Amino acid sequence: MTTTELRARRDRVLGVGASLFYRDPITIVRGDGVWLFDADGRRYVDMYNNVPCVGHCHPHVVEAMRQQASTLNVHSRYLHEGVLDYAERLTALHADPLTSVVFACTGTEANEVAMAMARVATGGRGFICTDSAYHGNSAEVSRLTDATEATDEIRPVPYPQRYRPLRSGLSSSELAELYLSEVRSALDGFEQDGIPLAGMLVCPILANEGLPEIPDGFMPRAAEMVRDAGGLFIADEVQAGFCRTGKWWGYEAMRFVPDIVTLGKPMGNGMPLAGAVARSELVDAFRQHTGYFNTFASSPLQAAVGMAVIDVIEAENLRENAADVGEYLRGELMKLQSRCEPMADIRGHGLFLGLEWVSDRVAKTPDRDGAVAFVNSLKDKGFLIGNAGALGNVLKIRPPLVFSREHADLFLTAFEETMGELHGRGS
Repeated sequence: MTTTELRARRDRVLGVGASLFYRDPITIVRGDGVWLFDADGRRYVDMYNNVPCVGHCHPHVVEAMRQQASTLNVHSRYLHEGVLDYAERLTALHADPLTSVVFACTGTEANEVAMAMARVATGGRGFICTDSAYHGNSAEVSRLTDATEATDEIRPVPYPQRYRPLRSGLSSSELAELYLSEVRSALDGFEQDGIPLAGMLVCPILANEGLPEIPDGFMPRAAEMVRDAGGLFIADEVQAGFCRTGKWWGYEAMRFVPDIVTLGKPMGNGMPLAGAVARSELVDAFRQHTGYFNTFASSPLQAAVGMAVIDVIEAENLRENAADVGEYLRGELMKLQSRCEPMADIRGHGLFLGLEWVSDRVAKTPDRDGAVAFVNSLKDKGFLIGNAGALGNVLKIRPPLVFSREHADLFLTAFEETMGELHGRGS
């Protein structure tokens, strides 16, 4: 079946407008490690997909899934030792106060749980988020997505960054103070309007915002301010967690400890698995107040697969690999920067990089169309990345954690060739 036929069929059964990557979408039929294969047998290096964090179809994960599915899978209202083993192993990877977990199936659900947990604990309703966030698709959580206008319960603040700051000419510490003053204004606004504060929900590395360089000290100070005002600080680790940054958690990279951590996509390497990790008293109060359960969460199958993912990360030293290969890839891209005028800024953590694409470096003019063109040209060479960020002009590089220096070198060659073809400054 041709691509045109598949698209028409997809529109008919899934609805017109269901999103697809790339101008000429590809039909993927198989995955193996960092590789994806299309219907014609062509292979691509996956440098975008955050779901298979330990690689597509990792044999240890697949076998754990097979064994458990062939033995037992039931809903969450039975005792099962495997679920408890996984919960204990997962929470042991977090900072000491974070000892209990509520399992879910998606990051959206995890953020719903976290918001409800914060409201139960504080008695508040109001949440602070950034003005270019994404935390999920539900009616509740989507109110925090790209929020630019204040509502009774949601107050967005400008996301902290050094590339296009609110005010130029400031040091990192001065910028941190400037952005923290925006948080203070949001807190004061809730108080003036008589709306009790529940908390602040952010990705610790601001992934959806475009991985900006966050002014030093912003995250720990913001968390302190929110707690002093009676709220809880929630770290959305769906993109930042599970060693993506070269550390287990994005909050470690930003040097703070949140009150609640939400987890998602990479937890199950493709199996729907998510969770909200918090102090035991917060989870206990949430359970008692809401009676929450999730039919497909806290299942033996989820637990077996989640355990297998942690097994692979630890056995294959993938945290160290993310730090090492990420540093190497960033350094090599920086060597190309002087010959690639649109690549104005290179930033990120571990195996999660963002390349700011502009049409004018001095004016910092965002070039979303140029970023899209570069992404599609790389796709044609067999390398899958995306464009994202608040302005849609950031090249988003986020390969599976098994991505090696050998894969990085293949990508760098294709990147340099594409530079030459589109911008006349290749090797």
